[in-house]
Amino acid sequence: MLSISLPSSVSFCGIRNSNFQDRRTQMAKASGSFPQNLAENVDDWTSLAARIMNRQVMCAKEPKERVRKQLLKIEISDSAYDTAWVAMVPSPGSPDVPCFPQCLDWILSNQHMDGSWGLPHLHPSLIKDAVSSTLACILALKRWNVGEEHVRRGLHFIRYNFSYIMDENLASPIGFNIIFPGMLGFAIDMGLDLNISQVAIENVLSLRDAELRRESRSTCEGGKAYIAYVAEGLGKSQDWNEVMKYQRRNGSLFNSPSTTAAALIHHHDAKALEYLRALLLKFGSSVPTAYPLELQSHLSMVDTLEKLGIARHFTYEIKTILDRIYRCWLEGDEEITSDMMTSAVAFRLLRLNGYDVSSDVLSHLGEAEKFYDSVQGHLKDMKTVVELYKASQIKISPNDEVLDKLHCWSSSLLKTELSASSNHGSRGTFEEVDYALNFPFYANMQRLEHKRNIEHFNVEGTVVLKTSYTFRRINDDLLELAVEDFTTCQSIYREEFKLLESWFKENKLDQLKFARPVLKFSYLVAASTLFSPELSDARISWAKSCVLLNMVDDFFDTRSCREELESLIALVEKWDGNHGKEFYSEELKIYFYALYNTVNEIGAKASQLQKRCVTDHWLSLMRCMMKEAVWFWNKTTPALDEYMTNGVITIGLGPIVLPALYLVGPNLSEEVVRHSEYNTLFNLLSNCARLLNDIQTLERENDEGKLNGVSLCVLHGGDSISVEEAKKEMQRDINTSRRDLLRLVLREGSVVPRPCKELFWNMSRIVHIFYGKTDETTTSVDMINYVDAVIHQPLQVDPLLPATS
Repeated sequence: MLSISLPSSVSFCGIRNSNFQDRRTQMAKASGSFPQNLAENVDDWTSLAARIMNRQVMCAKEPKERVRKQLLKIEISDSAYDTAWVAMVPSPGSPDVPCFPQCLDWILSNQHMDGSWGLPHLHPSLIKDAVSSTLACILALKRWNVGEEHVRRGLHFIRYNFSYIMDENLASPIGFNIIFPGMLGFAIDMGLDLNISQVAIENVLSLRDAELRRESRSTCEGGKAYIAYVAEGLGKSQDWNEVMKYQRRNGSLFNSPSTTAAALIHHHDAKALEYLRALLLKFGSSVPTAYPLELQSHLSMVDTLEKLGIARHFTYEIKTILDRIYRCWLEGDEEITSDMMTSAVAFRLLRLNGYDVSSDVLSHLGEAEKFYDSVQGHLKDMKTVVELYKASQIKISPNDEVLDKLHCWSSSLLKTELSASSNHGSRGTFEEVDYALNFPFYANMQRLEHKRNIEHFNVEGTVVLKTSYTFRRINDDLLELAVEDFTTCQSIYREEFKLLESWFKENKLDQLKFARPVLKFSYLVAASTLFSPELSDARISWAKSCVLLNMVDDFFDTRSCREELESLIALVEKWDGNHGKEFYSEELKIYFYALYNTVNEIGAKASQLQKRCVTDHWLSLMRCMMKEAVWFWNKTTPALDEYMTNGVITIGLGPIVLPALYLVGPNLSEEVVRHSEYNTLFNLLSNCARLLNDIQTLERENDEGKLNGVSLCVLHGGDSISVEEAKKEMQRDINTSRRDLLRLVLREGSVVPRPCKELFWNMSRIVHIFYGKTDETTTSVDMINYVDAVIHQPLQVDPLLPATS
């Protein structure tokens, strides 16, 4: 088996302590051969950083504090639908008396002006939910012969909206076609005067008949579980002994107050009764549509904070939440283990935040059949499948069969759904599934994703089960904070980009011909990787180094004169601003002084913060690039290992990533920099980049007669391996390097600080998205669109309502 492995001997050349006193003094002593205002540039850089910190302190203080207060105690909306079913439960000793009269009081006190019950200001597309909740409340009042006027107004609302019941274009709560016709039948049996035409009633009743016929043909366990979940719509025709088989340790059926209450109406059970009593003890006179929901709600909030790009404001709260989730995970809490989506989200968030969690909890989902044996599987709940797919990507061990199997069937199912959604026009499902498949967590630009999530954020936060629920108040504050935070960052990005444009012109780089819009590309990578406002120094260093890398790469790619390349290397070896007429050409002079000025400038920052030198990364890069040029001129075919040892340097990430590490915050001692873990992080990242690049540039480099990892694999393999087989083998090595990199990044108690490790991982994400789909990088048009989205284009969101405390 052909295997491309990275030799352990590859290391960063020349990382050393800097003993120089003050790099600014050195720069000031140099001759006038580079821009006179270089020291002023450093001062401008420092001034910008100070303004950034001031803006960050002022950013959205009020919504931030409101979110912080609500995070640790998330409130779920009341469910009129479930409260109505609980209200219908008779007292165990007195069947003519309600067991929970307080629920009747709540119903009487919470009817809306239009006669309906349910969430206030419900979206028009959820009218079926409002009608269902209203009919449930009417049944509860009629059951105990109270609230005659409330019943009259409720029936008026139902009659007015009855035509919407048959509209298939409107969203339906889970089980609606069974539950609502069932409740309609109960209303008729109770003698309620509906004043609705018999034809209209029969049409609605036929919905249940058709649904039950379809379900009767299903033999899977998921179908049986679904019928049990919506059992309140079946009444006496249901086998309640069968339904009770789904009872959980907390006494509930599916954590659903309505299903549990319906079971108690027909089948007394002490544990179920105790479950409802505990709910009323906790919530007062009403119940939510699902309970317990606390862990799921907190996971949802943490996930939302990360998706909106504002998690950094709530590190303490997030750690507190995840610590508790982790304890529940270790204890096998039923709220996590009994729900597939909760299990998947908990696994993903805990593992990505450094908690030691095993995929064994997901082992029962290794086969697609297990998914279809659940209510979510029976309903083909694609949101659950998306979460399972996301969880399957967080693989850090080579032989994790659970995640491998989960990834196999979930990705296949999503691709099938994507095709079906495109044909049938289910736009919401199509977009969510399409994004999940095209932008896995290891291949996306965080800032672009944040913007997309902000613009698509559902302020109402409505989740639809058998009825709708939402998180009270917090969503408005989340969106307000996210919008202000992103807008503040954008203003900072624009200032930084102007600073970079000035630097670009001052160093005469605008006189060079680059193969792509290099400044925009470079800053896009920097802002997408290091998006927090306080990382301005690292962002600017990153962007400038990326421009210089493109400059050096183009110089070595386009020069056929060996003397000119050797001249540049000699200048870098000497590293002196006083050269007089020593330049091979005017263009070479521009190349050298742009490099000299900028590396010294970055070095001044690195020296000030970490007492480190950054110049030797460039010399190492150029020497390795020169080796590749010599191979090309001499038509030498190196061994694959020799090529890779050289190639992980010439991919050029060292001069970009390593100086930025000194500017992200944590102190990097000599012991850390010399440690094998530090070296391994860089090697794994560079290995991914080199192999991805070689796969995508194969055709072009073959046409130019240049060396490439794929062609070398084929060449050294003789007739035993084809180009496609070589690509597949390299892709396996990419996957292995990425997996090992992630494991190192997530490992607790390591030598390299977590923020520095995340820099390696975030660069890996950029590498995957830019080299993963097209030749070398995405197209210039895509790149410009990305730049505009991150830096220039304002957020497209609906105007925010005034914040409420």
